[in-house]
Amino acid sequence: MANRVSASIELGGSLTTTDYIELSEIIASEGLSIEWDGEPFEPDHRVAGARLSLYAHEVAWGRFEKLETWCVEKRLVFARWSGTYAGEWGAERVVFTGDGAPASFAADEDDTVVINRGTVEKLASLDAIIAYFDAADVRVPPLVVEGDPSEAPSAQISNPTSPPKSAYPSRISACWIG
Repeated sequence: MANRVSASIELGGSLTTTDYIELSEIIASEGLSIEWDGEPFEPDHRVAGARLSLYAHEVAWGRFEKLETWCVEKRLVFARWSGTYAGEWGAERVVFTGDGAPASFAADEDDTVVINRGTVEKLASLDAIIAYFDAADVRVPPLVVEGDPSEAPSAQISNPTSPPKSAYPSRISACWIG
């Protein structure tokens, strides 16, 4: 039996209509919704001009393996947060910029990237430490599907139980040395 935690993911980039249908099926198979404890995802939940934010509890290993693999294959940008499983693993933020491989960063339960003393020593300079935080702070673009109106609103789908992310200066704002 898999260990399970809460997790969320934001997706963005450009897709064909056919790819969006496939993406919607994968999202549904992962049991995701556009809000914590929300209704299962439906294709019409996407807001044109916005990135797609998805949430779930009880996520096996804290990963959306099929969805993340598909996003890498299609070069869709994503940022995933998953919570801590006590005694097994800590919270993490995984980002994919559309190129290369996804990168993992230690995070806290609020999706703030943290850094330990060993990493600080390895990075060795303030510029390298800032670059590390910058790499974790991927700005996910809107999810655009061919045929979207050219004047789509640029709102984002946000977690309705917390302030909009624009209320925070950055989710990469803490440096924990310990």
